[in-house]
Amino acid sequence: MEKNKKHECMMRRKTNRYLNLIVMFVLFFYFGLTDSMALKTAPTLNNGEKWRIGYLEGGPWPDYQETLKETVISLIDLGWIKKTELPHLQNTDDTRILWTWLSHNIKSDYLNFVEDAYWSSNWEDSLREKNRLACLDRLRGKKIDLMFAVGTWAGLDLANNNHSVSTIIMSTSDPITTGIIKSAEDSGFDHVVAECDPTRYLRQIQLFYDIIKFKRLGVVYEDTSDGKAYSNLEDLRKVSIERGFELVECIAPDTNLSEDEASNAYAECCEKLAPTIDAFYFTAHRGADPKNISKALVPLLRYKVRTWSNWGVIHIKNGVLLSVGRKDFKLPGKFNANNLAQIFNGVKPRNLKQVLKEELTLAINLETARIIGYKPPKNLMKIIDVAYDKIESP
Repeated sequence: MEKNKKHECMMRRKTNRYLNLIVMFVLFFYFGLTDSMALKTAPTLNNGEKWRIGYLEGGPWPDYQETLKETVISLIDLGWIKKTELPHLQNTDDTRILWTWLSHNIKSDYLNFVEDAYWSSNWEDSLREKNRLACLDRLRGKKIDLMFAVGTWAGLDLANNNHSVSTIIMSTSDPITTGIIKSAEDSGFDHVVAECDPTRYLRQIQLFYDIIKFKRLGVVYEDTSDGKAYSNLEDLRKVSIERGFELVECIAPDTNLSEDEASNAYAECCEKLAPTIDAFYFTAHRGADPKNISKALVPLLRYKVRTWSNWGVIHIKNGVLLSVGRKDFKLPGKFNANNLAQIFNGVKPRNLKQVLKEELTLAINLETARIIGYKPPKNLMKIIDVAYDKIESP
C-alpha cells in the first residue's frame, strides 16, 4: 500500500511538472507572439529616413478617396502619424486634393506622402500608359518605398515584375478574375499584396435572385476585359446557370470618353433593356455614377423593374431598390494600414493576408418599392439594416 501511495505521489508530481511546463510554454508563446505582432506594426524609420509613399489610380471614383482617408486614420491610430483631423472634401471622387493635403499637412516622423508621386489617368488609355511609364521609372529609380495602387487599372499596372517596390493594392472589383493576383492566398509577386474577397459579388447576385426570383436580369458593361470584371460578368453568368434565369446584356463604353458620354450610353442601354427584363444589376460603370444615375433609373422605374447595385448603399439613396454594401471604409482602412506597418517592419508583402470579409449592410429604398409595386416580405424587412423612405436627388 505504502509503495502504491509513493508511486501515486511521484506520478502526481511529474504530472504537475509537465502541466507547469505546458502552461509556461503557452504563456511564453502567447506573449511572445503578441509582442512580435506589436513589433511588426510599431512605427519605425527607413535607415534613419522617412518612408516615401506614392499613389496610382485609374481615375476618379468615390470609394478611392474614402479608402485612402480611412487608411490614413488607421495609421494615426497605429502611431505612424501624429493626431490630426482630416479635411472634409466636397468632391468625394477626387483623391488629388486629399493627396496634396496629406503631403503638406500630415505631421509624421516616419512617413512622407510624396506630392509629385501621384498619378491619376481620368480613365483614359493614353494617359494611363503615360502615367504607368512615369510611375515605373520612378520606382525603378528607388525614389519611392511603397505604392498605393488603387483600383483595377492601377493594380494591373503595378502587379508585375517591371519593378520591385512594395505595393498595396486596394479597392479593386475582383483582383483574381482580372489577373492582378494569382489567388486569394498568393499574390504571385513578392512585392505585392491585394485586399480581396473572392465571392463577394457572387453572394450578392445569389441574394438578389433569392429575394426577387426574377426571370430576366439586365446588365450593362463595357466590352473590355476590365469592363467585364467591373460588371461581375463571370459571376452573373455563373449564377444565371445555377438559378435558371436569363442574363440580358447590353454594351456601353466606359473609358476614353467624357462622364456625360458614358452616362448617356449607359442610359440608352437601360432604355433598350427596360421593356424586356424584370430585374436589373447596376455595375461599377461610370455611366452609373451616383451623380448621373437618375438618367438610367427613369426607364427602369417606368417599366417597374426590380434593381440591385454592386455600388452599395450610396445607390439606394438615389433610387435603386436593393443592395448590400460596406457600412463604412474603416475595416479596409485598418487592413491596409496594418499591411503598410508590417511591410515597413520587414514583412514581405506576399506573406501578408489578402482576404478581407466585411460585415455588410442590406439596404432598401421604400419609395422605389412603391413606384414599381414591389411589396417587400416581412421576413426581408426583418433583416434590412437601412431603409430609405424617399429617393434623394444626387
